[in-house]
Amino acid sequence: MSFKTFDFSEELLRAIAEKGYHEPTSVQQQAIPVVLEGHDMLVGSQTGTGKTAGFTLPMLQRLSLQPKIRGQNAIRALILTPTRELAAQVGESVKTYGKYLPLKSAIVFGGVSINAQINTLRSGVDILIATPGRLLDHVSQGTVNLSKVEILVLDEADRMLDMGFIHDIRKILAMVPKGRQNLLFSATFSDEIKKLADAFLKSPKMIEVSRRNTTAESISQVIHPVDGKRKRELLSFLIASRNWRQVLVFTRTKHGANRLSQQLVLDGISATAIHGNKSQAARTKALMDFKQGVVRVLVATDIAARGLDIDQLPHVINFELPNVPEDYVHRIGRTGRAGHEGEAISLVCIDEHQLLKDIERLLQCTLSKTVIPGYEPDPSIKIASIPNARSFHRNPRANTAHRFSSKHRGSGRKH
Repeated sequence: MSFKTFDFSEELLRAIAEKGYHEPTSVQQQAIPVVLEGHDMLVGSQTGTGKTAGFTLPMLQRLSLQPKIRGQNAIRALILTPTRELAAQVGESVKTYGKYLPLKSAIVFGGVSINAQINTLRSGVDILIATPGRLLDHVSQGTVNLSKVEILVLDEADRMLDMGFIHDIRKILAMVPKGRQNLLFSATFSDEIKKLADAFLKSPKMIEVSRRNTTAESISQVIHPVDGKRKRELLSFLIASRNWRQVLVFTRTKHGANRLSQQLVLDGISATAIHGNKSQAARTKALMDFKQGVVRVLVATDIAARGLDIDQLPHVINFELPNVPEDYVHRIGRTGRAGHEGEAISLVCIDEHQLLKDIERLLQCTLSKTVIPGYEPDPSIKIASIPNARSFHRNPRANTAHRFSSKHRGSGRKH
Protein backbone atom coordinates (compact mmCIF):
# COMPACT_ATOMS: atom_id res chain seq x y z
CA MET A 1 0.00 0.00 0.00
CA SER A 2 1.35 3.46 -0.90
CA PHE A 3 0.34 6.99 0.07
CA LYS A 4 -1.06 7.44 -3.46
CA THR A 5 -3.90 5.15 -2.38
CA PHE A 6 -5.40 8.03 -0.41
CA ASP A 7 -5.68 10.31 -3.46
CA PHE A 8 -3.57 13.00 -1.83
CA SER A 9 -2.69 16.12 -3.83
CA GLU A 10 0.52 16.15 -5.85
CA GLU A 11 1.91 18.78 -3.46
CA LEU A 12 1.33 16.55 -0.46
CA LEU A 13 2.70 13.44 -2.14
CA ARG A 14 5.81 15.37 -3.14
CA ALA A 15 6.46 16.40 0.46
CA ILE A 16 5.92 12.82 1.68
CA ALA A 17 8.36 11.47 -0.92
CA GLU A 18 10.99 14.04 0.03
CA LYS A 19 10.66 12.91 3.63
CA GLY A 20 11.59 9.42 2.44
CA TYR A 21 8.33 7.70 3.30
CA HIS A 22 6.71 5.31 0.83
CA GLU A 23 4.28 3.09 2.72
CA PRO A 24 1.89 4.20 5.48
CA THR A 25 2.13 2.57 8.90
CA SER A 26 -0.74 0.59 10.38
CA VAL A 27 -2.21 3.54 12.26
CA GLN A 28 -1.90 5.73 9.16
CA GLN A 29 -3.66 3.16 6.98
CA GLN A 30 -6.60 3.19 9.38
CA ALA A 31 -6.66 6.83 10.49
CA ILE A 32 -6.14 8.69 7.22
CA PRO A 33 -9.38 7.55 5.51
CA VAL A 34 -11.38 8.32 8.66
CA VAL A 35 -10.04 11.88 8.87
CA LEU A 36 -10.50 12.44 5.12
CA GLU A 37 -14.15 11.40 5.45
CA GLY A 38 -14.66 13.97 8.22
CA HIS A 39 -15.46 11.58 11.06
CA ASP A 40 -14.52 12.10 14.69
CA MET A 41 -11.84 9.64 15.76
CA LEU A 42 -10.52 8.07 18.95
CA VAL A 43 -7.07 6.52 18.57
CA GLY A 44 -5.21 4.30 21.03
CA SER A 45 -1.69 4.16 19.72
CA GLN A 46 1.77 3.70 21.15
CA THR A 47 4.47 6.21 20.39
CA GLY A 48 6.54 5.55 17.31
CA THR A 49 3.63 4.23 15.26
CA GLY A 50 3.41 7.25 12.96
CA LYS A 51 0.29 8.74 14.55
CA THR A 52 1.38 12.35 13.96
CA ALA A 53 1.42 11.89 10.19
CA GLY A 54 -1.79 9.92 10.62
CA PHE A 55 -3.65 13.13 11.40
CA THR A 56 -1.45 15.88 9.89
CA LEU A 57 -1.54 14.46 6.35
CA PRO A 58 -5.33 14.13 5.97
CA MET A 59 -5.82 17.40 7.87
CA LEU A 60 -3.59 19.23 5.38
CA GLN A 61 -5.42 17.57 2.50
CA ARG A 62 -8.84 18.60 3.78
CA LEU A 63 -7.86 22.17 4.56
CA SER A 64 -6.15 22.66 1.19
CA LEU A 65 -9.31 21.64 -0.68
CA GLN A 66 -11.66 23.94 1.23
CA PRO A 67 -11.87 27.72 0.79
CA LYS A 68 -10.21 29.82 3.46
CA ILE A 69 -12.45 31.27 6.12
CA ARG A 70 -12.83 34.94 6.83
CA GLY A 71 -12.34 36.47 10.25
CA GLN A 72 -9.68 38.33 12.15
CA ASN A 73 -7.10 35.98 13.71
CA ALA A 74 -9.38 33.01 12.98
CA ILE A 75 -7.66 29.64 12.71
CA ARG A 76 -8.99 26.56 10.91
CA ALA A 77 -7.26 23.71 12.73
CA LEU A 78 -6.15 23.53 16.36
CA ILE A 79 -3.75 20.89 17.69
CA LEU A 80 -3.33 20.76 21.46
CA THR A 81 -0.27 19.04 22.96
CA PRO A 82 0.84 18.60 26.58
CA THR A 83 4.47 19.77 26.26
CA ARG A 84 6.58 22.32 24.45
CA GLU A 85 8.73 19.60 22.91
CA LEU A 86 5.76 17.76 21.44
CA ALA A 87 4.25 21.02 20.16
CA ALA A 88 7.52 21.82 18.38
CA GLN A 89 7.72 18.35 16.85
CA VAL A 90 4.11 18.31 15.66
CA GLY A 91 4.64 21.80 14.26
CA GLU A 92 7.69 20.59 12.36
CA SER A 93 5.63 17.74 10.91
CA VAL A 94 2.93 20.15 9.73
CA LYS A 95 5.55 22.42 8.21
CA THR A 96 7.38 19.55 6.48
CA TYR A 97 4.30 17.94 4.94
CA GLY A 98 2.61 21.23 4.11
CA LYS A 99 5.63 22.93 2.53
CA TYR A 100 4.05 23.02 -0.94
CA LEU A 101 0.54 23.92 0.21
CA PRO A 102 -0.85 27.46 0.63
CA LEU A 103 -1.40 26.97 4.35
CA LYS A 104 0.26 28.80 7.22
CA SER A 105 0.98 27.23 10.59
CA ALA A 106 2.30 28.47 13.92
CA ILE A 107 3.39 27.01 17.26
CA VAL A 108 2.69 28.65 20.62
CA PHE A 109 3.84 27.46 24.04
CA GLY A 110 4.98 28.93 27.33
CA GLY A 111 8.49 29.53 28.58
CA VAL A 112 9.32 31.95 25.78
CA SER A 113 8.32 35.52 24.92
CA ILE A 114 4.71 35.91 23.85
CA ASN A 115 5.34 38.96 21.68
CA ALA A 116 6.84 37.12 18.70
CA GLN A 117 3.92 34.67 18.84
CA ILE A 118 1.44 37.54 18.82
CA ASN A 119 3.02 39.01 15.68
CA THR A 120 2.86 35.63 13.94
CA LEU A 121 -0.79 35.11 14.84
CA ARG A 122 -1.76 38.59 13.70
CA SER A 123 -0.30 37.89 10.27
CA GLY A 124 -2.84 35.07 9.82
CA VAL A 125 -2.56 31.35 10.58
CA ASP A 126 -4.52 28.36 9.28
CA ILE A 127 -3.14 25.69 11.64
CA LEU A 128 -2.17 26.35 15.25
CA ILE A 129 -0.22 23.93 17.41
CA ALA A 130 -0.37 24.93 21.07
CA THR A 131 -0.04 23.95 24.69
CA PRO A 132 -3.27 24.70 26.61
CA GLY A 133 -1.96 27.35 29.01
CA ARG A 134 -0.27 29.55 26.42
CA LEU A 135 -3.25 29.21 24.07
CA LEU A 136 -5.54 30.62 26.77
CA ASP A 137 -3.06 33.48 27.27
CA HIS A 138 -3.50 34.38 23.60
CA VAL A 139 -7.28 34.05 23.83
CA SER A 140 -7.34 36.44 26.78
CA GLN A 141 -5.29 38.97 24.81
CA GLY A 142 -7.50 38.66 21.75
CA THR A 143 -4.65 37.50 19.52
CA VAL A 144 -6.33 34.24 18.46
CA ASN A 145 -9.88 33.48 17.36
CA LEU A 146 -11.18 29.94 17.95
CA SER A 147 -14.70 30.55 16.62
CA LYS A 148 -13.92 29.16 13.14
CA VAL A 149 -12.02 25.98 14.06
CA GLU A 150 -12.88 23.15 11.65
CA ILE A 151 -10.61 20.43 13.07
CA LEU A 152 -9.59 19.98 16.72
CA VAL A 153 -6.86 17.51 17.71
CA LEU A 154 -6.04 16.48 21.28
CA ASP A 155 -2.65 14.77 21.05
CA GLU A 156 -1.50 12.62 23.98
CA ALA A 157 -4.68 13.47 25.84
CA ASP A 158 -3.81 11.15 28.72
CA ARG A 159 -0.61 13.07 29.31
CA MET A 160 -2.53 16.37 29.32
CA LEU A 161 -4.86 15.08 31.99
CA ASP A 162 -1.93 13.77 34.04
CA MET A 163 -0.39 17.24 33.89
CA GLY A 164 -3.56 18.89 35.20
CA PHE A 165 -4.80 20.50 31.97
CA ILE A 166 -8.40 19.26 32.21
CA HIS A 167 -9.81 22.66 33.23
CA ASP A 168 -7.92 24.44 30.45
CA ILE A 169 -9.15 21.88 27.94
CA ARG A 170 -12.75 22.39 29.02
CA LYS A 171 -12.39 26.15 28.61
CA ILE A 172 -10.98 25.66 25.10
CA LEU A 173 -13.73 23.20 24.13
CA ALA A 174 -16.31 25.81 25.08
CA MET A 175 -14.75 28.28 22.63
CA VAL A 176 -14.65 26.17 19.47
CA PRO A 177 -17.64 25.55 17.13
CA LYS A 178 -19.85 22.56 17.83
CA GLY A 179 -19.78 21.42 14.21
CA ARG A 180 -16.03 20.79 14.16
CA GLN A 181 -14.23 17.49 13.54
CA ASN A 182 -12.58 16.05 16.66
CA LEU A 183 -9.55 13.75 16.82
CA LEU A 184 -8.33 12.36 20.16
CA PHE A 185 -5.08 10.44 20.57
CA SER A 186 -4.05 8.69 23.78
CA ALA A 187 -1.53 5.98 24.60
CA THR A 188 -3.69 4.76 27.50
CA PHE A 189 -7.36 4.97 28.42
CA SER A 190 -8.20 5.78 32.03
CA ASP A 191 -11.70 6.61 33.28
CA GLU A 192 -10.84 10.30 32.89
CA ILE A 193 -9.99 9.82 29.22
CA LYS A 194 -13.20 7.89 28.59
CA LYS A 195 -15.17 10.67 30.29
CA LEU A 196 -13.45 13.31 28.15
CA ALA A 197 -14.06 11.31 24.97
CA ASP A 198 -17.74 10.83 25.83
CA ALA A 199 -18.08 14.59 26.37
CA PHE A 200 -16.83 15.90 23.04
CA LEU A 201 -16.52 13.12 20.44
CA LYS A 202 -19.50 12.55 18.15
CA SER A 203 -19.97 8.91 17.08
CA PRO A 204 -16.21 8.44 16.83
CA LYS A 205 -14.44 5.83 14.77
CA MET A 206 -12.29 3.79 17.13
CA ILE A 207 -8.76 2.78 16.11
CA GLU A 208 -6.49 0.83 18.41
CA VAL A 209 -3.16 -0.16 16.92
CA SER A 210 -1.86 -2.29 19.76
CA ARG A 211 -3.14 -3.65 23.04
CA ARG A 212 -3.15 -1.05 25.78
CA ASN A 213 -0.21 -0.99 28.17
CA THR A 214 1.93 -3.17 25.94
CA THR A 215 5.34 -2.43 24.53
CA ALA A 216 6.27 -2.62 20.87
CA GLU A 217 7.36 -6.02 19.63
CA SER A 218 10.40 -4.39 18.01
CA ILE A 219 11.81 -3.53 21.46
CA SER A 220 13.97 -6.09 23.26
CA GLN A 221 13.74 -5.68 27.02
CA VAL A 222 16.17 -6.90 29.66
CA ILE A 223 16.74 -6.31 33.37
CA HIS A 224 20.26 -6.09 34.79
CA PRO A 225 20.15 -6.63 38.58
CA VAL A 226 22.80 -4.47 40.28
CA ASP A 227 23.40 -2.71 43.60
CA GLY A 228 22.17 0.88 43.64
CA LYS A 229 25.59 2.31 44.44
CA ARG A 230 27.11 0.57 41.39
CA LYS A 231 24.50 1.59 38.83
CA ARG A 232 26.50 4.50 37.43
CA GLU A 233 29.59 2.33 37.14
CA LEU A 234 27.63 -0.37 35.28
CA LEU A 235 26.01 2.20 33.00
CA SER A 236 29.38 3.63 31.99
CA PHE A 237 30.71 0.12 31.44
CA LEU A 238 27.82 -0.83 29.16
CA ILE A 239 28.05 2.35 27.08
CA ALA A 240 31.82 2.15 26.67
CA SER A 241 32.24 -1.62 26.20
CA ARG A 242 29.38 -1.88 23.70
CA ASN A 243 30.29 1.38 21.96
CA TRP A 244 26.78 2.80 22.14
CA ARG A 245 26.64 6.11 20.29
CA GLN A 246 23.12 7.30 21.18
CA VAL A 247 21.56 6.42 24.53
CA LEU A 248 18.52 7.91 26.26
CA VAL A 249 18.73 7.39 30.04
CA PHE A 250 15.87 7.96 32.48
CA THR A 251 16.13 8.99 36.12
CA ARG A 252 13.38 9.75 38.64
CA THR A 253 14.46 13.25 39.65
CA LYS A 254 15.81 16.42 38.06
CA HIS A 255 18.71 16.51 40.52
CA GLY A 256 19.48 12.89 39.73
CA ALA A 257 19.52 13.64 35.99
CA ASN A 258 21.97 16.50 36.47
CA ARG A 259 24.21 14.48 38.76
CA LEU A 260 24.28 11.43 36.47
CA SER A 261 25.08 13.45 33.34
CA GLN A 262 27.97 15.12 35.18
CA GLN A 263 29.29 11.76 36.40
CA LEU A 264 29.16 10.31 32.88
CA VAL A 265 31.19 13.25 31.59
CA LEU A 266 33.79 12.54 34.30
CA ASP A 267 33.85 8.95 33.01
CA GLY A 268 34.75 10.25 29.56
CA ILE A 269 31.27 9.85 28.06
CA SER A 270 29.67 12.98 26.55
CA ALA A 271 26.29 13.57 28.16
CA THR A 272 23.71 16.24 28.90
CA ALA A 273 20.47 16.41 30.90
CA ILE A 274 16.95 17.49 29.99
CA HIS A 275 14.14 18.15 32.49
CA GLY A 276 11.52 20.65 33.60
CA ASN A 277 13.88 23.01 35.42
CA LYS A 278 15.89 23.64 32.25
CA SER A 279 15.00 26.71 30.20
CA GLN A 280 13.34 26.11 26.86
CA ALA A 281 16.53 27.19 25.08
CA ALA A 282 18.61 24.75 27.15
CA ARG A 283 16.17 21.89 26.52
CA THR A 284 16.11 22.58 22.79
CA LYS A 285 19.92 22.67 22.63
CA ALA A 286 20.28 19.47 24.66
CA LEU A 287 17.89 17.62 22.36
CA MET A 288 19.56 18.99 19.23
CA ASP A 289 23.04 18.05 20.47
CA PHE A 290 21.78 14.54 21.18
CA LYS A 291 20.11 14.13 17.80
CA GLN A 292 23.18 15.40 15.96
CA GLY A 293 25.58 13.17 17.89
CA VAL A 294 27.35 15.99 19.71
CA VAL A 295 26.63 14.10 22.92
CA ARG A 296 26.19 10.34 23.24
CA VAL A 297 23.89 10.29 26.25
CA LEU A 298 20.76 12.29 27.04
CA VAL A 299 19.68 11.91 30.67
CA ALA A 300 16.00 12.72 31.12
CA THR A 301 13.21 12.75 33.66
CA ASP A 302 9.72 11.57 32.77
CA ILE A 303 8.79 14.96 31.31
CA ALA A 304 10.72 13.74 28.26
CA ALA A 305 9.18 10.26 28.24
CA ARG A 306 6.67 11.41 25.67
CA GLY A 307 7.10 13.95 22.94
CA LEU A 308 10.75 13.20 22.21
CA ASP A 309 10.83 12.27 18.53
CA ILE A 310 14.24 10.75 17.77
CA ASP A 311 14.56 8.73 14.58
CA GLN A 312 15.93 5.23 15.03
CA LEU A 313 16.96 5.69 18.67
CA PRO A 314 18.69 2.37 19.45
CA HIS A 315 18.96 2.34 23.26
CA VAL A 316 16.80 3.43 26.20
CA ILE A 317 18.12 2.83 29.71
CA ASN A 318 16.06 2.98 32.89
CA PHE A 319 18.76 4.05 35.33
CA GLU A 320 15.95 4.05 37.87
CA LEU A 321 12.56 2.43 37.41
CA PRO A 322 9.62 4.85 37.36
CA ASN A 323 7.34 5.08 40.39
CA VAL A 324 4.27 4.59 38.18
CA PRO A 325 4.32 1.37 36.08
CA GLU A 326 2.62 3.02 33.11
CA ASP A 327 5.55 5.41 32.72
CA TYR A 328 7.81 2.44 31.92
CA VAL A 329 5.84 1.89 28.70
CA HIS A 330 6.13 5.55 27.74
CA ARG A 331 9.84 5.65 28.50
CA ILE A 332 10.89 2.67 26.43
CA GLY A 333 8.50 3.71 23.66
CA ARG A 334 11.18 6.18 22.62
CA THR A 335 13.00 3.29 20.91
CA GLY A 336 11.78 0.63 18.48
CA ARG A 337 9.83 3.26 16.57
CA ALA A 338 8.25 2.90 13.13
CA GLY A 339 9.47 -0.67 12.70
CA HIS A 340 13.09 -0.11 13.73
CA GLU A 341 14.72 -2.40 16.27
CA GLY A 342 15.29 -1.01 19.75
CA GLU A 343 16.77 -2.08 23.06
CA ALA A 344 15.42 -1.19 26.50
CA ILE A 345 17.61 -1.97 29.51
CA SER A 346 16.69 -1.42 33.16
CA LEU A 347 19.25 -1.31 35.95
CA VAL A 348 17.35 -2.64 38.95
CA CYS A 349 18.52 -2.66 42.55
CA ILE A 350 16.90 -4.49 45.47
CA ASP A 351 14.92 -1.40 46.46
CA GLU A 352 13.11 -1.51 43.11
CA HIS A 353 11.94 -5.12 43.14
CA GLN A 354 8.35 -4.15 43.95
CA LEU A 355 8.35 -1.51 41.20
CA LEU A 356 9.55 -4.20 38.79
CA LYS A 357 6.78 -6.57 39.87
CA ASP A 358 4.23 -3.82 39.28
CA ILE A 359 5.60 -3.21 35.77
CA GLU A 360 5.52 -6.92 34.93
CA ARG A 361 1.96 -7.13 36.23
CA LEU A 362 0.97 -4.23 33.99
CA LEU A 363 2.68 -5.79 30.95
CA GLN A 364 1.37 -9.25 31.87
CA CYS A 365 4.76 -10.81 31.30
CA THR A 366 8.03 -11.56 33.09
CA LEU A 367 10.98 -9.54 31.83
CA SER A 368 14.29 -11.28 31.12
CA LYS A 369 16.95 -10.80 33.81
CA THR A 370 20.70 -10.99 33.17
CA VAL A 371 23.43 -10.32 35.74
CA ILE A 372 26.52 -8.68 34.23
CA PRO A 373 29.70 -10.47 35.43
CA GLY A 374 31.54 -8.31 37.93
CA TYR A 375 28.36 -6.45 38.91
CA GLU A 376 26.57 -9.17 40.86
CA PRO A 377 24.22 -7.76 43.56
CA ASP A 378 25.35 -8.10 47.18
CA PRO A 379 22.76 -10.38 48.87
CA SER A 380 23.49 -8.86 52.29
CA ILE A 381 22.15 -5.40 51.32
CA LYS A 382 18.84 -4.53 52.99
CA ILE A 383 15.84 -3.08 51.17
CA ALA A 384 15.35 0.68 51.55
CA SER A 385 12.16 2.57 50.72
CA ILE A 386 11.93 4.71 47.58
CA PRO A 387 10.48 8.23 47.97
CA ASN A 388 7.07 8.69 46.32
CA ALA A 389 6.95 5.07 45.13
CA ARG A 390 3.40 3.90 44.52
CA SER A 391 2.41 0.30 44.02
CA PHE A 392 0.34 -0.73 41.03
CA HIS A 393 -2.55 -1.76 43.22
CA ARG A 394 -2.39 1.32 45.41
CA ASN A 395 -2.43 3.68 42.43
CA PRO A 396 -5.59 3.12 40.43
CA ARG A 397 -4.60 5.80 37.89
CA ALA A 398 -1.60 3.71 36.92
CA ASN A 399 -3.83 0.77 36.08
CA THR A 400 -5.23 1.99 32.79
CA ALA A 401 -6.18 -1.40 31.40
CA HIS A 402 -9.82 -0.37 31.39
CA ARG A 403 -12.31 -1.39 28.77
CA PHE A 404 -13.90 1.22 26.54
CA SER A 405 -17.49 2.20 27.01
CA SER A 406 -19.90 0.41 24.70
CA LYS A 407 -20.21 3.65 22.75
CA HIS A 408 -16.58 3.50 21.71
CA ARG A 409 -16.33 -0.23 21.25
CA GLY A 410 -19.28 -0.26 18.93
CA SER A 411 -18.12 2.58 16.70
CA GLY A 412 -14.62 1.39 15.94
CA ARG A 413 -13.04 -0.37 13.04
CA LYS A 414 -12.06 -3.99 13.28
CA HIS A 415 -8.46 -4.91 12.54
